[in-house]
Amino acid sequence: MNESTPEITLRRWAKPAGVPFAEPVFLFDGDDLPEDLTRVSVVLRSAGRERARALLARGAARVLPGEAALLDGSLIETLSREFGAERVGVWVPARRMEVNWALDFTSNADFRCVTPSYAKPAWEVLKSDGSRSGTEAGWWTGQMLERGASLALLGADIADDADLNLCAELVEQFGSRLCLTPLADFGADLLPWVLYGQARNLAIPDNEFYDEAAMLALRQALEPAEKDVA
Repeated sequence: MNESTPEITLRRWAKPAGVPFAEPVFLFDGDDLPEDLTRVSVVLRSAGRERARALLARGAARVLPGEAALLDGSLIETLSREFGAERVGVWVPARRMEVNWALDFTSNADFRCVTPSYAKPAWEVLKSDGSRSGTEAGWWTGQMLERGASLALLGADIADDADLNLCAELVEQFGSRLCLTPLADFGADLLPWVLYGQARNLAIPDNEFYDEAAMLALRQALEPAEKDVA
């Protein structure tokens, strides 16, 4: 591979299988998890401490709590201490934070101005039902990594340049500890994520759009696309 071409780590979301997985995969928690979890990182949308402990005791490669970690700031630290940080991550479903405008009565006594709730675009963490939490995703991700998570799996749908900039900022901040995945757009073109969002670790949806040929095309497209950007 050309030295200018970035190293991309691609892992897949998978469906429960009756035989052990041959490579590391991500699975959402459910009643139909496979018996062998040795290569499975289990994402817990809402379940908390006891479910995470049970899965780790069964041999899960990693558990990634979501809403439970949002509600309990000690959860990640506790699990990391008990089972080791390499087996604990955090699930961060995110959406662009809404900007609310308010009339500022305090900044200057001589005039009034309308100010935004956030000065620049940001992502916020979503609850397990998809509703907004009001918690800024970048800040919260940093908190969870500091408390012992070895990986943050951030699910987002990148719609415009502002989202790509947010992606690039988080990749620069968290490096290989950040993995990105589409949240709802399961046919997203991932090339801009890599080129402009600087994504290096990706979790790929389990559908035919991302077959092996598509993944090879993604890798092959990187080098000439980067030359065009340069």
